[in-house]
Amino acid sequence: MSSNNGQITTEQREHVYLIGIDRPEKYNAFTPKMFDELTDAYNELENNDDLWVAVLFAHGPHFTAGLDLPKFADYFQDGKGLWTQSGIDPFGLNEVQRTKPVITAIQGITFTAGIELMLGTDIVIASDDCRLSQLEVKRALMAIGGATFRFVERGGWGNAMKHLLTGDEFDAEEALRIGLIQEIVPAGTQIDRAIELAEEIAAQAPLAVQETMKSARLACEKGSRAAINDFLNVQTLLSNSEDFAEGLNSLLEKRPGKFEGR
Repeated sequence: MSSNNGQITTEQREHVYLIGIDRPEKYNAFTPKMFDELTDAYNELENNDDLWVAVLFAHGPHFTAGLDLPKFADYFQDGKGLWTQSGIDPFGLNEVQRTKPVITAIQGITFTAGIELMLGTDIVIASDDCRLSQLEVKRALMAIGGATFRFVERGGWGNAMKHLLTGDEFDAEEALRIGLIQEIVPAGTQIDRAIELAEEIAAQAPLAVQETMKSARLACEKGSRAAINDFLNVQTLLSNSEDFAEGLNSLLEKRPGKFEGR
């Protein structure tokens, strides 16, 4: 059982980093302490060369009910945001870009900041018992963790407005239909599936994975031409890496590559 203010757990399994939201007695509702610890975990992922991919998950039957709002009232009234201005922000709202992939496993109640955290990651695995809602408008607030634009990016304008402006509750099937999540699995298996996918990504050449993410993000933010103009520089960089030599050897020897991130 976590403390009244909750905690973020971390565990390294070879090159996979497990980041756990741990306040199940309060539906994993976030406190300022938990956001600070989550930010620390994201920065550890980014700065530790031995960590190549992360899984964000939650302890207990629910992902998170969002913010423990009374604990954040002073933040909002004083004009403070949830995101950090330095280092890696879990919502991905500052100018420091995360370079390593994060897969999110969600289950049960996944409200407000929980949706925004998952939309700030790269792949989402959902249990079939998920209940999702971006319900800030019901509390006289606006979502400020990225939902106002990421909902539109992934789900399209109409789907985004339907859920953002009504604050309604929807299920995993609807989330899959509009592109907010990538897979639905039976309840209780979502973390295992996310770890399985993370291990599959971690088996690839990490520099190539990171450059692939960087290229996709560049195209999203600045257009396809910006990504195209960077192709040759990236390919030159990667083809001179030790991992590329290993990739060639593994092809010739008909075996999986053993990459080191160099």
